[in-house]
Amino acid sequence: MGKKRTQNYRELRADFDEEEEGREDEEEGDDDDDDDDDDEEEEDASAEGEPAEEGEDGEDEEGLPKKKKKKVKPKAKPKPKRTRAVKVTRMRVVWGVFNNSHQMVASYDYPKKSDAEAHAAKLIADKKSTHFVQPVKEPIEEKKEDKKEK
Repeated sequence: MGKKRTQNYRELRADFDEEEEGREDEEEGDDDDDDDDDDEEEEDASAEGEPAEEGEDGEDEEGLPKKKKKKVKPKAKPKPKRTRAVKVTRMRVVWGVFNNSHQMVASYDYPKKSDAEAHAAKLIADKKSTHFVQPVKEPIEEKKEDKKEK
């Protein structure tokens, strides 16, 4: 791949300015011929809310296409989305006795850790396979009747 050519932007700008001066001179000469038609167009343009100095084909003074302004309708405020409150489930910790394939064999309340360890030791001796004790969180199941009384 070859090197990218750098352009002298000052020279290009000077060329552009010279061309534009020539265009302005030509446009001034054209305006003298048709004064009656231009006056009517300027009145129509000003009645529409557009500037009267606009050139042909919707171009402004600099020859760039003019952007049309659109009417902006005020948007209705969006209704706030309803978010449901997350149901909080209370959890309790129990000791679970697990076998080697991570299946819970038995569970004991949290204060009875020694009983859970004893059960795991008994299963290791009887079945000659690995068993271990691990804390497990499980949801507390509250009775519906208890909630009504409170």
